[in-house]
Amino acid sequence: MHNPQLNNHGELQHLLTIEGLPRAVITHILDTASSFVSISDREVKKVPLMRGKSVFNLFFENSTRTRTTFEIASKRLSADVINLNIAASSTSKGESLLDTIDNLAAMHADMFVVRHAQSGAPYLIAKHLIDTKQPHVHVVNAGDGRHAHPTQGLLDMYTIRHYKKDFSNLRVAIVGDILHSRVARSDIHAMTTLGVPEIRAIGPRTLLPGGLEQLGVRVFTDINEGLKDVDVIIMLRLQNERMTGALLPSAQEFFKSYGLTPERLALARPDAIVMHPGPMNRGVEIDSAVADGAQAVILPQVTFGIAVRMAVMSILAGN
Repeated sequence: MHNPQLNNHGELQHLLTIEGLPRAVITHILDTASSFVSISDREVKKVPLMRGKSVFNLFFENSTRTRTTFEIASKRLSADVINLNIAASSTSKGESLLDTIDNLAAMHADMFVVRHAQSGAPYLIAKHLIDTKQPHVHVVNAGDGRHAHPTQGLLDMYTIRHYKKDFSNLRVAIVGDILHSRVARSDIHAMTTLGVPEIRAIGPRTLLPGGLEQLGVRVFTDINEGLKDVDVIIMLRLQNERMTGALLPSAQEFFKSYGLTPERLALARPDAIVMHPGPMNRGVEIDSAVADGAQAVILPQVTFGIAVRMAVMSILAGN
């Protein structure tokens, strides 16, 4: 099957998922992002690569942080950004998703950044643009349902590469609500493609999806065992808004069994880094002493996220 993300030359046309993306494409995105980060790592450069292009942020689901980083990234590339709060507009008038896209494409949109509660919505839009012969319009998935969050996965890979230089001898643990996490899925696919030899999933049975072992992931329900000698710890928040039924006793109970405390962090390698896609629930999945500690790289992740989103958009706009 033709990968709808790539054009006939194998170049990135849309970014919908990390699953199935060739290693060379992922590395190209990370290298491009690297060129946007200043030597001090604190600053992201401004480059006029998308002057005159229009980026439409279509958020059918709330996410202030992701939307803001996409907006900053677009502006750093000198693009025109149009933010649409869709929930309050066209769909409530009964207009279908694809009608909305057609109307916006008629306003000379060059790129759609799409966040949607339904898995597969960005695919539907990309397929529609291909079917209606609009190859100049690109789609970036900013998170769809429980399915994927590719730019978060890429910024996580950028962060790991930045601190660990190389993927080939790492042990990486993903901890917490993996069942509802699109970030976890994107991270696992990315790490597998980039050659991370050992990926661990740690959490209570009720929050671990089936099929992790088939993806080559080692599953642990005991956090102390799971964190032993790992190089990277990716903490996930409890996604209460996506949970149905009683999957957990309580936040306090979760912290007692799975919260990342300084004592548990000490089980990992001494130079292990702690990551979190945010927003954090302090005292639920992570202790403040760890979140604000020397091994946490949670704020640099945010800076790198801007550079990675700039890389994705500039590569799409260039192809």
